[in-house]
Amino acid sequence: MAGETSAAPVQETASTGILPGQHWEQVAQQVLPPEDGNRDADSALGADNTSSTASISSSIYHYRSILGRTYHSEVGRTQYWGANDDRQNETLDINHHVINLVLEGKDYLAPIGENVERVLDVGTGTGIWAIDFGDQMPGAQVIGTDISPIQPSWVPPNVKFEVEDCTQDWTFASNSFDYIHIRWLVGSIVDWTALFKEAYRCLKPGGYLESHDASSVMASDDGTVAEDSAMGQWSKLWVEAGRKMSQTFQVVEHDIQRKSMEAAGFVDIQEKLFKVPIGSWPADPKQKEIGQFVQLFLEEDLEGHLTFISNVILGWSAQQILVFAALLRREMRSNKSHAYYHQKAVWGRKPASA
Repeated sequence: MAGETSAAPVQETASTGILPGQHWEQVAQQVLPPEDGNRDADSALGADNTSSTASISSSIYHYRSILGRTYHSEVGRTQYWGANDDRQNETLDINHHVINLVLEGKDYLAPIGENVERVLDVGTGTGIWAIDFGDQMPGAQVIGTDISPIQPSWVPPNVKFEVEDCTQDWTFASNSFDYIHIRWLVGSIVDWTALFKEAYRCLKPGGYLESHDASSVMASDDGTVAEDSAMGQWSKLWVEAGRKMSQTFQVVEHDIQRKSMEAAGFVDIQEKLFKVPIGSWPADPKQKEIGQFVQLFLEEDLEGHLTFISNVILGWSAQQILVFAALLRREMRSNKSHAYYHQKAVWGRKPASA
């Protein structure tokens, strides 16, 4: 049936429920036109998509290439799964729009007021959140940090970016920020409590930490995401990759944000859970719009999302990644799977007496 990719599976990887890369090559031969399995092979995995910043000679700008895509070079304990070239960076900005839609136009949920003086955005990515916040709060100094220097040069005068690995000791002084914003570090952190303890140290007494993260699981309430479908297997790939890296992708499922904030000493912790559709299947116009942008975010660079975990961590070939991505795109476009994922925002306050 069109839109479905199930077939007699190659024997699954023991105990994980993950179908091996060869399975998707077999399925592709049955259900995809010949050109689809190789579509975008040059642009997705074989071309030089290196960001212009990759030519800088400093060691902190030295990127590694995996199947034609650029990734942050491993420094310290950092092992980041996302590509950092232009194609992947465009998806980060699309995801910023998705989050903005989910939050109904808000950039934050913590009750920080309008008089914040110093703000830190950890894992700033392209810097789009820091720039938006700086525009909204011209009286605040906003600093964005990331392991890759992929941010623009032209920014508001109150915004600046620094290269910093948030999994190491932070270079900022204690009690120096009014608000710290952390978003989408899923699969990047070994010790979330240590991360939030650094945030606690750097916050002024009474300051707020806010963490936004998402589940990697594509779920459905009506059984339309089958376990052996590409969408169902997507979820298992991330869970297993996180287990192998000791950097979990189950931050939302295991309530890691709240538990780690509590362990770090935060009080007045609040949270909000969002159900985010994937695709244009919802009847509600607002949810349909969100789902369409989520699908765009994913489809725009599935290969960039998948290459590190599938090739480096799970051992898939470039061709296996391509055909899996093609099958996943096919399922999402069919609108037969009423898929969604969970996104969670958690915020807490450093006690005024700290």
